[in-house]
Amino acid sequence: MSFLGRGASTPAGGVNHERMEMAINEIEMITDVFNRIVSSCHNKCISPRYSEGDLNKGESVCIDRCVAKFFEVNKKVGEKLQSAGANAAPS
Repeated sequence: MSFLGRGASTPAGGVNHERMEMAINEIEMITDVFNRIVSSCHNKCISPRYSEGDLNKGESVCIDRCVAKFFEVNKKVGEKLQSAGANAAPS
């Protein structure tokens, strides 16, 4: 089965529009997360006065830690939301 939903469940040559919409939404969410990471970590780790063309060691380490923390927090928030959703679901 293809990514866009072509296969046994759709007519020959057709595209599963529901799956296409889900894929577009996922791409938009990933793009938003990427843009927020870039903006946040750039503001925290890189001086507005560029003195070199490349990142120095301190900036590189800061960015690595910033991205790691961003994903760790994102993971914890996701787990809390899943837990809250599971607790709110009727038994």
